[in-house]
Amino acid sequence: MAEHQKNHDLPRLYPAADVAEALDCSEWWVKEQARRRRIPFIKSGSGYRFTKDHVQEILHILEERPEQTSEPDRHHSAKRRQAGTASTAPVVQLRARRPRRAQNAA
Repeated sequence: MAEHQKNHDLPRLYPAADVAEALDCSEWWVKEQARRRRIPFIKSGSGYRFTKDHVQEILHILEERPEQTSEPDRHHSAKRRQAGTASTAPVVQLRARRPRRAQNAA
């Protein structure tokens, strides 16, 4: 009985597939981000695992926040054009896609 209680104190570990489903992306993408050390994870004998805190941190990493400016947008963009900065192209958010090997298998 004491052994059962001891296991209950351990954090639940989620597989990459569960995290991918929660993030609405591919399992491959989650594993690749972990492999490249871009997101927190636990590496166990059965692969990449994630705690609830890891998932919260991943959401924080992926979160996009609006720029903080002290002046209205129309004045800000006009000043940027006058300054001649090259960053006038729109920013495109990248989206993970299913790998080809997974598309062929389905």
